[in-house]
Amino acid sequence: MWISGRLPADAPDPRVGLAERVRDLPFAVYGLVPQSTLEDLDSLGLTVVGGAAPTQVTVAVTYTLWRNPDDHDDPVNLAELDENTRAALDQKPPWRRPRWLVEAAERMRYPMISEAVRTTWTQDPGEYETLPQQLVQHVNHILMNHFRSELGIPDGPPSGPPSFDEPWRARLSGVNPRSHLEIDGVEVDAVEIDTDPFVFGIGAQLSPEIVVTVVIPRADLPLVRLGLATRPDRGASSARP
Repeated sequence: MWISGRLPADAPDPRVGLAERVRDLPFAVYGLVPQSTLEDLDSLGLTVVGGAAPTQVTVAVTYTLWRNPDDHDDPVNLAELDENTRAALDQKPPWRRPRWLVEAAERMRYPMISEAVRTTWTQDPGEYETLPQQLVQHVNHILMNHFRSELGIPDGPPSGPPSFDEPWRARLSGVNPRSHLEIDGVEVDAVEIDTDPFVFGIGAQLSPEIVVTVVIPRADLPLVRLGLATRPDRGASSARP
């Protein structure tokens, strides 16, 4: 229930319902292997194509990054925020807010690795849903949404239809088809994009219908172990044959 544009103090945490929807999916969802530098707080993204009878479903997992996981109060863990953002986070409204909203606001003080891992199920994969294509799409999505200033992309909505000729875009020609990735403790064949100056991408085919892709900013790579595991208590069964 909304009151005067404000969330009431007892408003439910939207992550709970989203996590339940993800848990009910008929395929496993993958994330990075547990590690002290990353915290998985059910910050999930769910994209469904096809409405009530979906033809494609993607689950993306976002992590909080701890540069010093042994001391969360260490200032080195703080994100680089502009003055306006920092001022907004410091401002305390005179009304009570849901606890989950307060915690989410506090988490904005720390860096995140957004949509780091995607698990995508496609009912009838075609030429645009191959593993290399989906890895390219994942890399370009992260670049477009999180490296705009570095790439010289203007703020605000695009002034026209998207162009696929921008020099910053990852392309199929940049995909290395001879890589490997650890998934649930087993090394599997993978493809990677190791040519972009801002991000590294890698992915694997788990079944004819399911791929998993990972995109990590290069600045964060030294703090991340690139191995995947089924997220506990999520998904009906392992997607790997």
